[in-house]
Amino acid sequence: MSAFNMENKKKIVILCGGKFAFKTLQLLAFEKFLYGIAIGNGNKTATEALESEASNSGIAFKSFPTKKSVSAMREWIDEIQPDYIFSISFPFLLPESVLSYGHDKFINFHPGPLPRYRGPMPIFEVLRNQESNTAICAHFMNNNFDQGNIIFNDPIVIEEKETYGSLTVKMSNRISQVVLNVANMLEYGSKIPNFIQDENDSCYYEKPELSDTYINWKNMNGQEIVALVNACNPWNTGADATLLGEQIKIISVVLIDELHDGLQVGTIISLSDEGMVKVACSDNEIIGIAILSTDQGIMTSKEYSKLKKINQYILN
Repeated sequence: MSAFNMENKKKIVILCGGKFAFKTLQLLAFEKFLYGIAIGNGNKTATEALESEASNSGIAFKSFPTKKSVSAMREWIDEIQPDYIFSISFPFLLPESVLSYGHDKFINFHPGPLPRYRGPMPIFEVLRNQESNTAICAHFMNNNFDQGNIIFNDPIVIEEKETYGSLTVKMSNRISQVVLNVANMLEYGSKIPNFIQDENDSCYYEKPELSDTYINWKNMNGQEIVALVNACNPWNTGADATLLGEQIKIISVVLIDELHDGLQVGTIISLSDEGMVKVACSDNEIIGIAILSTDQGIMTSKEYSKLKKINQYILN
C-alpha cells in the first residue's frame, strides 16, 4: 500500500483477521477506496505490519484483539466516519451498537456459498464434502454470523487435487476483485440489489474438532479420505489417523486405481512402485500415502517405511 489522495471516492474501512485480506487491502489502496483497517485477533507480526503500512499511507488503523474490545469499535467508526465497512474473515460478531452506525453500510465477504456453508471455515467444509464448486458470498451484515441479505455468490471452481492451502490462495486473490466490484457498485449507487437467505437451504458448520479431522478407516472410503486429507493440508498439518498403533497425520495421499478384495480396513497392503504405503479402505478402495507426519517429524512414505520396517506388516 502506498500513500494516496482519497479524491472523492467512497471511504471504505476493512475489518479483517489477517493475511487472507492482504491482497484486497493492496487493491483497494491502489484504487483509492481504502480509508481504514481494523484487525481482529491477528498475530503480532501481521498486526504490526498492517499498522506500519497504514501509518505510512495515512490510513486509519485499529486493533481489536479480543471479543470484548469490539465494543469500542463504534467510537472509532464515529471518529473516522467511513461510508462503508467491509469485513473479510473478521473473527468477532459485531454488536448492534456497532451495526447501528448504518445497517446497509456493513458488508461481509464470506469464503463460501451462503446459506449452505455458514461458519468460520467453509473452505475446509467444501473440500471435505467433495464439492466441485464453491463461492465468495457478498452479503449485508446483521447481528448473526453469515445471515444477512445476500448481494451475490461469486462462483469458484474447485480443481482436482485442490488443498485447503491452494484454495485459500485462490480465494484470497479472487476476493480482492469481488470486493473491488462491490466498491465500484457503491461508488455509482447507494442501493445494491439483495435478497433474503433461504433458511431451508442453510447449514452452519462449527470450527472443526478432532472428530472432524480424524480418518475413520472403517467408515470412510478412499475418495472420502483423500478429500479429508486435502481439506486438512496445511492448516491442520494433514488429517489425523492411526496407523500401526501410532497417532499420525497424513499430509498427502492419492487414490490407487486398485481394489483390495475385502482385506481389513486400515491395514497396510504393500508399497507402490513409487514407494507409497498402500492402505486398505472401506468399499475395497486403496489409498497411497505420499507424505505424513509422526512424532519423529514430517517424512515421505519411503522414509516412514524404512523407519517402521514396513515389510514386516505387508499382507502378501
